[in-house]
Amino acid sequence: MNKKEFWRAVKFVLFSISAGVIQIASFTLLQEVIIKDVNQPYGWSYFISLTLSVIWNFTFNRKFTFKSATNVPIAMLKVLGYYVVFTPVSIFGGVALVNIGWNEYLVLAISMVVNFVTEYIFDSLVVFRNSIDTNDIAKKQAQVEEQNNSNEGAVDEQTDQQIDE
Repeated sequence: MNKKEFWRAVKFVLFSISAGVIQIASFTLLQEVIIKDVNQPYGWSYFISLTLSVIWNFTFNRKFTFKSATNVPIAMLKVLGYYVVFTPVSIFGGVALVNIGWNEYLVLAISMVVNFVTEYIFDSLVVFRNSIDTNDIAKKQAQVEEQNNSNEGAVDEQTDQQIDE
């Protein structure tokens, strides 16, 4: 993994942590206060909190982690495709585990870890695959790097001339 990909992964982790905070906070509020008396509160609490965290995570990761200028509706449809599979599996699996006595917060944590790993892979290989580092932030950063590299080259050339003299 090169330095750029390492920092991309670090950003994804940090934004995912922030999305995780949103998911845990909203899940707890829903589970303990708002819909605690509903039949199967885990499923509803999980679905609503997952939706909130996905919107947050998609927005920041598209702009800052993958720096993608891709068509937002198309990228969102691709993410929706991922969640059309992930959400029912994690809801039904989570409800089944809670119904046999697993702690709902442990189930939530396991779902969040699986989501984190699989979504990073899906985003990298499918959603933003051909559009990584194409937005204005990435272009400005590339210009700064190019300037720095050309300035370093000029300094090296000047140093070489001084040594030759």
